[in-house]
Amino acid sequence: MGIPSEMRDLWAAKRKNSIFIASPSEDQRLINSRKCTQEGVRAGAKAASIACVVSAVPTLAACRMIPWAKANLNYTAQALIISGASIAAYFITADKTILECARRNAQAEYKKSA
Repeated sequence: MGIPSEMRDLWAAKRKNSIFIASPSEDQRLINSRKCTQEGVRAGAKAASIACVVSAVPTLAACRMIPWAKANLNYTAQALIISGASIAAYFITADKTILECARRNAQAEYKKSA
């Protein structure tokens, strides 16, 4: 399903030649949302790298020293433990950072309008 390509192209052409002009506040909102996304990615990458090291050291040490871990955790299990922690840290931190940044922007915009 979806929009046929002819209709989509016609709609896109009409949209480009629109009489409506975006206001400066809309442009500023787009800039702010891009900044929030970049800030979230940066914070998520930092958290993921820290979580990778913090989870890799005990996992690899346990697989060398603890008999149960030696017998039951193969290389795939070790990689899943480490990558699971890294992925979770990335998404949780990125989400929290983006929401916090959006909240800051909304409060600033509210103060501007009041």
